[in-house]
Amino acid sequence: MDGNGRWAQMRGRPRLFGHQAGARRVREIVEACPDLGIRYLTIFAFSTENWRRTQVEVAGLMTLFRRYIQKEATALLDKGVRVRFIGDRDRLDPKLVGMMHALEEITSGNDLVNLTVAINYGGRDEVARATKRLAREVAAGRLDPEDVDAETLAHFLDTCLLPDPDLVIRTSGEARISNFLLWQSAYAEYEFTPVLWPDFTAAHFAEIVGNYSARERRYGAVLS
Repeated sequence: MDGNGRWAQMRGRPRLFGHQAGARRVREIVEACPDLGIRYLTIFAFSTENWRRTQVEVAGLMTLFRRYIQKEATALLDKGVRVRFIGDRDRLDPKLVGMMHALEEITSGNDLVNLTVAINYGGRDEVARATKRLAREVAAGRLDPEDVDAETLAHFLDTCLLPDPDLVIRTSGEARISNFLLWQSAYAEYEFTPVLWPDFTAAHFAEIVGNYSARERRYGAVLS
């Protein structure tokens, strides 16, 4: 969901103004999912690299996350959205972590849309943490090293309960993946749009999903 800061600066406003607008856009995109046949949506809210931003921006984002959970919890529950969070929670404020856990719990019975929010997430960090957990299982004798393969490692990832993504969309014209779902996106289709995230409407979303549906996916094979 890239482009919040630039969107705000283009309007002579602070970057946090753009993040607030971006947070409001999330609701529209989530609500568009059922009509588009999308059951799983993952949004990249805060990366492991985003800690390098100014203290003011980081603190503002953390406050925005707390407010979003408070404001949207009832609507998400009522609309059949199940919320999960991925990423390393150890560095996050305990109050925010508690709110994240509570939202996961109260929406756990929903299944219309599975919304996954990546906070303090990085693809490399996720694989490193998964590898540590796997290594502990091997060291404890609960896992034979000879049995370790790609499928085994996937069971230790943050996304172990989720399907791999079919389509990855990046807004704002940046053409890179920025450490997002590196393992899971091995065969995902990519779409890069110049639209800044606060301007990314359900119509933009539907157009990209429509373009995706026309693609032929080979998964490394040659189709006749």
